[in-house]
Amino acid sequence: MNESKQAVFAHAFLVFLGLLGLIATGMFVLDQMLHMALFVAVIWVAFNAWLLGYRYETIRNMMNSAINRALPAFYIFLLIGLVIAALMKSGTVASLVYYGLDWLSPQWFLPIGFILCALMSVITGTSWGTVGTLGVVFMGIGTALDLPLPWIAGMVISGATFGDKMSPISDTTNLAAMSSETDLYAHIRSMMMTTIPTFMLVVMIFAFVGFGFETSEQSVNQVEKIQNALAGEFNLNPMITIWPVIVMGVLSYKKMAPEISMTACVVIAAIIALIFQGENITALTHALFSNSNANTGIENIDKLLGRGGLYSMAWTLLLAIIAIALGGILQGAGFVKALLSGVIKRIKTVGGLIATTIGTGFVTVAALSEAYITIILNSELFKKVYKDKGIDSSVLSRSVEEGITLLVAIIPWSVAGAFYSATLDISVLEYAPFALLNLLNPIVAIVFAYLGIAIIKDNEVSSS
Repeated sequence: MNESKQAVFAHAFLVFLGLLGLIATGMFVLDQMLHMALFVAVIWVAFNAWLLGYRYETIRNMMNSAINRALPAFYIFLLIGLVIAALMKSGTVASLVYYGLDWLSPQWFLPIGFILCALMSVITGTSWGTVGTLGVVFMGIGTALDLPLPWIAGMVISGATFGDKMSPISDTTNLAAMSSETDLYAHIRSMMMTTIPTFMLVVMIFAFVGFGFETSEQSVNQVEKIQNALAGEFNLNPMITIWPVIVMGVLSYKKMAPEISMTACVVIAAIIALIFQGENITALTHALFSNSNANTGIENIDKLLGRGGLYSMAWTLLLAIIAIALGGILQGAGFVKALLSGVIKRIKTVGGLIATTIGTGFVTVAALSEAYITIILNSELFKKVYKDKGIDSSVLSRSVEEGITLLVAIIPWSVAGAFYSATLDISVLEYAPFALLNLLNPIVAIVFAYLGIAIIKDNEVSSS
């Protein structure tokens, strides 16, 4: 076969149906590791690309190109492992947990934590950095207060992805605006119309749920025990231990590359660990590769303080490589475009257009596993449809983010989902039902669309 032919809607639909069936069967029926389910899916998709006439070398190049585009994310994977281990050894996480236990009550833990994660991610423009720092701290505090960890992880993901979606210095925010040919701040103003009402709703839900969390005498005693153990293990002066987080936050705010800000955080934390915490340099470098449990005598805290290191990200990195290779074939062989083109032809109303944009965003990011290329692809596919219907491009860019930036976090095999799961030490399927902003924002956007709310026409933007 020397010439490839174009994929048609029916074939693309069959490929996606088989893909989802293989993953679901592998995970839930055969109880296989997600990696193996995805590997079988790669074979299925590659076989269908071969049926279209693509040679093996071409299919391999599709995978290689997709992995090459994702290399920056791989660097961040590895650096986050280093950041977490360094923050553990410097006493930064221990200090934040120690003092956080003094003022974070179980009743207000979820709404306050959600707002703090949202603020940090807006300021720094990174959900990954927020999850890797504040997220780890909140999981530790929640463990000490004996709170349900899926709720805490869902709260962290909700707050972190709010900023990833809304911050003017977030890469996905800028990419969605650029790909849709939308002014950045018009894009953010458009997103505020659906995201701010959702944000307020989520705060109220978290507050309502939080008031069901009780402070028992047993948990009070446990908190005191944990604080004493942390004080015995680390020098907890916050004026010193907080500096790695401050440095990373400032550099992120100044739009330095995340690799630079994270490396600076690791270096500062390592210096504090050596000088202030009295760590041995050999033990420190071993911990940066593969951290080990602490010796406070409290199992959950020992496990928390033993998190991080380069090796801890290996599971996530391997999953990402396989998933992105799969996405490379789906895109390169034209299956994604064929499926979406068939769907787009069937759109009749504005509400249906926005619902379809969000829905196809979710489907394609689930297939391609990576947000950046999916944002570009969906923006390109829907651009003309929005223009023909007289809908401003800021509604397109908003809908693309609501279907991709938010929902990618609840897909177990996506790059983001795998990262959040590895960082917070909880499976995506466990936290996904509690990532309320991620789940509710797309629903609110679709309901608003069918009610005719927050639909910006072309002339409304040009005259504003």
